[in-house]
Amino acid sequence: MRVDAITPIPHVPNWVNGAPTPPTPNRITVLNPATEAPIATIDATPPETLESILTDSWQTFHTGPWSRADASERFAVLSKAATLLRARIPEFVELETRQTGRPIREMRAQLARVPEWLEYFASLARVHEGRVTPFKGPVVNTLTRLPLGVVAQITPYNHPLLIATKKIAAALAGGNVVIVKASELAPLSVLRLGALFQEAGLPDGVLQIVSGFGYETGKALCESPRLSQIDLTGGLATYKAIAPVAAANMIPIIAELGGKAPVCFFPSLDVHMAVKAALFASFIASGQTCVTGSRLLVHADLYESFKERLQKRVQALRVGDPTDERTQIGSVISRVAVERCAGFVARAVQEGGKVLCGGKPTANAAGKGFFFEPTIIETRADSDLACNEVFGPVIALIKCESEEEIIRVANGTSFALGASVWTNDFNQAHRVTAKIEAGIVWVNGHHLNDPSSPWGGFKESGMGKENGMEAYESYTKVKSTVINYGVQPVWFDDEIENARYG
Repeated sequence: MRVDAITPIPHVPNWVNGAPTPPTPNRITVLNPATEAPIATIDATPPETLESILTDSWQTFHTGPWSRADASERFAVLSKAATLLRARIPEFVELETRQTGRPIREMRAQLARVPEWLEYFASLARVHEGRVTPFKGPVVNTLTRLPLGVVAQITPYNHPLLIATKKIAAALAGGNVVIVKASELAPLSVLRLGALFQEAGLPDGVLQIVSGFGYETGKALCESPRLSQIDLTGGLATYKAIAPVAAANMIPIIAELGGKAPVCFFPSLDVHMAVKAALFASFIASGQTCVTGSRLLVHADLYESFKERLQKRVQALRVGDPTDERTQIGSVISRVAVERCAGFVARAVQEGGKVLCGGKPTANAAGKGFFFEPTIIETRADSDLACNEVFGPVIALIKCESEEEIIRVANGTSFALGASVWTNDFNQAHRVTAKIEAGIVWVNGHHLNDPSSPWGGFKESGMGKENGMEAYESYTKVKSTVINYGVQPVWFDDEIENARYG
């Protein structure tokens, strides 16, 4: 009797001190969310292993070459990493599609731009200048920026490569040693960055990448007093879990904690454009982005025609195999995510909401995969669905009678990360954006991102910024050097003349 050999799934280890590490005793299986098939195992890194990594990282920062490297050296390494990454985008696209369940058409478009973050922060490290303040008197005061030390970065599953690269690029440009804890749900592309940066010339031990559960590995990492900063993209509950210990250790936190982005539609906009805008804002990544347009706030004069056309377009969206070029909506990340979406739908209906389309879990042709139908629910501005983050393709549609009501509803949640305003009235665009509380406000656009554009929110959406000069400077500390060339220390002479204290 012939027995077919079963090909074991690969194990993808941590990357520590410039090499893959031996597997930990406990491992985590990574699933393809579109098929439920295992695609790899990763390490469940225990706290004692992390302690060793932290000790090595601290030593690397204080004695290794990177923290003292010339700006031109950092520029060269990050630029080389960008070149290597750009050449390997097709393999990263395939990997990201498998581990996230996002359509390959989305992954190609997004990942093609990721090397730009390395190039931007490489250039910023090279050209960033110190300052000389207008210090009173015969004194020169120079301000220089120094690296912080060992920094921890907690990255999510929805944009694994993009968000990790954004954080890593800023931190390395500043001269820090970086420990990345990738999401256990989609860590494979991030783990592959270790060897790429080594090939680019980054000294060993400057970039450490570890896997594990957030409640174990992530928690242990963020509780270390050896850290100089924590950079978290995740949920409010995660922030609340780590913030008390970080505060006790006097470790600052950059936190991007989600959102409930309003998409504000006004009557001057063509209804067909409005519907296309809603589809793009709401259903990219199956609604699994922090700035998903999860609240469609539509002016009453546009509402009925918008609703009718939107319902037809959403019902026609192609949900299915992420590797199929025609697929428009892929899977969500896990069974838990499916259940969360279903829970929001059930509560919305209980509160009187009307499901216009979607609203149910679905699967592939084999009955597998973590899929949820793209869903539009007509609801109130104060409903559970309209106020809380779903992180899935379940969108609230809200009718508003006036510009003032749209602004009030837009600002009516505890989140304030992103928002978009869609109008052809120039004056209205300025008027409304000035009043909306959000860290990012787009006019006639959504999801637009650039390495130079600061990204981060207000209120419960977090603190600090990714991207731009703000991100680079957040990974450095300012040193003030005061050079006196004429103020005499005469305070305790018998006869004081021209004494200066301050």
